[in-house]
Amino acid sequence: MSRSPIVLSVIIPVYNEVDNLDPLHQALITVLEEQNKPYEIILVDDGSTDGSREKLAQIAKSNKNFKVVNFLRNYGQTAALMAGIEKAQGEILIPMDADLQNDPKDIPRLLQKLDEGFDVVSGWRKDRQDKTITRTIPSMIANKIISKISGLVLHDYGCTLKVYRRDVIKGVRLYGEMHRFIPIYAKWQGAQVTEIPVSHNPRIHGISKYGLNRIFKVILDLIVVWFMENYFTKPIYLFGSFGLFFLLVSLLSGTLAVYLRIFHNISFISTPMPLAAVMSFMVGIVAILLGLVAEMVVRTYYESQRLNIYTVRETLNIDEPT
Repeated sequence: MSRSPIVLSVIIPVYNEVDNLDPLHQALITVLEEQNKPYEIILVDDGSTDGSREKLAQIAKSNKNFKVVNFLRNYGQTAALMAGIEKAQGEILIPMDADLQNDPKDIPRLLQKLDEGFDVVSGWRKDRQDKTITRTIPSMIANKIISKISGLVLHDYGCTLKVYRRDVIKGVRLYGEMHRFIPIYAKWQGAQVTEIPVSHNPRIHGISKYGLNRIFKVILDLIVVWFMENYFTKPIYLFGSFGLFFLLVSLLSGTLAVYLRIFHNISFISTPMPLAAVMSFMVGIVAILLGLVAEMVVRTYYESQRLNIYTVRETLNIDEPT
């Protein structure tokens, strides 16, 4: 008999978590078996050096639902999640951390919320068990900024524990620290996104892999997300606006320089206005040219791969071409 199609795919990046893997495995098995749905657990070892890879191989031999992807070296959490998503076969994807701070017992609650008609259910670590100064407060500030810029209000973008329908993140490519922005990508596809509070346990084994330096990476990635949401398909609007602004500055500076020369007998070399006019003109022209180049790149990207700039949810009485 053929096996039933996999419904649940749990995706877990692993980096030096050897002491957490056995209890994580047992906790997941207990929860997932109760769901009575075919499942798989995909663990992506992100270049661990503490014996995690050997422990994963040991567990995989005893449980065929336990699948492992080993990286050659450490590539980061986003890359590990991306690899897990690409290997996953389930209709529902459930990323989570390997450090046992995410509680597998929250998975049924997330799935129940998903059944209410949502496409993405994000975990909210309402009672975080992290250091207040270095983790909790910066996270709160970042979440407010991300919500303001993206238009998707979530209390906790950084919580890895989420549930996605496969269709809403199909084709998503992730780079840098952008795994936390997956709900934003899903929203662009028209997904219904919500969040519910989840448990957050204090770390018992191992050490945290997060530091304050991640804040700067997140800020830069957020700028990329903002650009992609607003100008990805029409970059000339951003570069062109920037260029036209500096051309206006050039015109005003040049006009002021001429006015001062004619009506106040102030030499061109006695005022910075001519230099400002020339520099602004050059910056404006370069910005517009960059916008035109970006337009050609975007058009090449879509047309060479025959991609659309839109996503169709469904069609009625329309025959698809064969």
